[in-house]
Amino acid sequence: MFGSLLIANRGEIACRIIRTARRLGLASVAVHSEADAAAPHVRLADRAELIGPAPAAESYLAIDRIIAAAKASGAEAVHPGYGFLSENADFAEACAAAGLVFVGPPPAAIRAMGSKSAAKALMEQAGVPLVPGYHGAEQLPDRLLIEARAIGFPLLIKASAGGGGKGMRVVEAEADFPAALESARREAAAAFGDNQVLLERYLTRPRHIEVQVFCDTHGNGVHLFERDCSLQRRHQKVVEEAPAPGLAAARREAMGAAALRAAQAVGYVGAGTVEFIVDEDATDKPFYFMEMNTRLQVEHPVTEMITGQDLVEWQLRVAAGEPLPLSQDELQLTGHAFEARLYAEDPARDFLPATGRLTHLTFPVDPENDSDPHVRVDSGVVQGDSITTHYDPMIAKLIVWDRDRSAALRRLSTALGETRLAGPRSNLDFLRAVAAHPAFARAELDTGFIERHRAELLPAPSAPEPEILALAALAEILLRGAEASSAAAASGDPHSPWGAVTGWRLNSGTHSDFTFLVPGPEGAADEEIEVRLEYGRSGFKISVLDYVFQASGELESDGSLTAALDGRRRRAVVVREPARGGTAVSLLTSDGDHHLNLKDPLALEREEEAGSGRLTAPMPGKVTRLLVGEGAEVARGAPLLVLEAMKMEHTITAPSDGRVAALHYREGDLVEEGAALIEVEGSAASG
Repeated sequence: MFGSLLIANRGEIACRIIRTARRLGLASVAVHSEADAAAPHVRLADRAELIGPAPAAESYLAIDRIIAAAKASGAEAVHPGYGFLSENADFAEACAAAGLVFVGPPPAAIRAMGSKSAAKALMEQAGVPLVPGYHGAEQLPDRLLIEARAIGFPLLIKASAGGGGKGMRVVEAEADFPAALESARREAAAAFGDNQVLLERYLTRPRHIEVQVFCDTHGNGVHLFERDCSLQRRHQKVVEEAPAPGLAAARREAMGAAALRAAQAVGYVGAGTVEFIVDEDATDKPFYFMEMNTRLQVEHPVTEMITGQDLVEWQLRVAAGEPLPLSQDELQLTGHAFEARLYAEDPARDFLPATGRLTHLTFPVDPENDSDPHVRVDSGVVQGDSITTHYDPMIAKLIVWDRDRSAALRRLSTALGETRLAGPRSNLDFLRAVAAHPAFARAELDTGFIERHRAELLPAPSAPEPEILALAALAEILLRGAEASSAAAASGDPHSPWGAVTGWRLNSGTHSDFTFLVPGPEGAADEEIEVRLEYGRSGFKISVLDYVFQASGELESDGSLTAALDGRRRRAVVVREPARGGTAVSLLTSDGDHHLNLKDPLALEREEEAGSGRLTAPMPGKVTRLLVGEGAEVARGAPLLVLEAMKMEHTITAPSDGRVAALHYREGDLVEEGAALIEVEGSAASG
């Protein structure tokens, strides 16, 4: 075994690899961009090397800089993690040329599976079943349209050189094909540097099941069972589980055997994942090869939980020339595991990535401690860190295990309920809704699950319950009391009535009033709700709307609130931040997170944009295409410009009929979230 390992990655996967390296006694070397100088993976490693500025193209994707860092640090091996350079054959070859062990498959295997089109041709020869489609090298639009007609609509356009939903478009009708093809190619080129695509029949109720395989240099190969990754948004996985529920033993064996044939067809070595799509509409539910990921997968922890194996350790041992630790017969599948990916994103806005500072972040277990057999958290950020546009917006992965699926699902719900997050928008409440959904409990899974249950999983915003407003007001008065008490103690006259926190007022009743702003219906102004607290001997009487609560509570310095409302105990974490017109108040509870604005009468009036005709950027990004010019007449829903953020394209459309009065940015310009992009006369617009 080599003695030192450089991790050519960042975030949670870098932290996860470093922990295994430390357990095996290997020295770890982290690499980092200027933006990640204080990141957790840098602090966790034995040594860290700066490799460039924040943009990934100038740091984590810069092969020469990573090789130089490995040489400077004396590292003997390089682990690429996933994403970035993990499936880059040139990087694998550069490592070998520099005398470094590349913890991954041979470059030839990466190249063979790196092109989806070439991979499908190989799989056909190996007898692995394929979805009907076109995987040819001829890419002229006219030829692709001919092939699309032969396949039939709906069909799927997929980037040949990548994954993660980038460069992927579902085309329902022939008339939509040219625009979808152009957009998919443009996105594929931006994400992978290759605009080649393939076409496939679009299965209306597909189930996404993948098989974990491992091969060594001694001719041994095993599969470590399967994972169900059907729960997806924007063609990207969000909740995974192992094993796949409802999969018969014979089907599991057939898929495992097909996965191994796929790996052996390219002389594979190391960890890989063969992804299959299962047609749930067909009577015999056939499975088809989708692609092979020549790296460790984001969702590998669920496989680790059901097998009791450390897949990173397996990778390191295989890379060092050792045989596989176990044979197929020695591998055991025990229990059930789930993984939920916690992202900074806005589910209500089609899961658009979000940015911002993590003002509060706590988990049910410490990510640094993996001793809990039931709950594990993999994260590459801590409270106070910022989610930026430079990298993937993942915050953490919550992984749970128990004896069966029902017990594991209860573990998942509890773990999500005990997670507290404030700062950027996140999908935490969405994940909680998924875990609680009856159809998910029944394992009624396919890739259309989220869209089919969108109304329940993504309910329209509504005013908070009176109890939440009462808790927010109670927390505010307790905070003010603590601040007044501290100020009085530090003053020259700590017994002055002006520093009292009992509610005493000169020529006034003993009460305090608060005005909270809560979101109104879509397109409408925020609603103001008044809350009154009246002081009593043993607590407060809180009046909100038509409700009256008897309340008392304690607020800790870390924001932890323990309250009693009409004798019922409630717990929450309270996070306060300055906001336009007052204070943003977040109440983080086990049954949901609630975000309010406390109005300050002395602050400036909030700017009202409704009816101004201003379309704003929903996220930071780059304007890649302007689709209209100034003076153009546009109809409701017409595409106006394309914004690229985190290598995904987002089209800004007209909210109603109108005329383009002004364009504030040109193609190639960078914009911040909330920046005014276009002025449209005759419409009430929003970003």
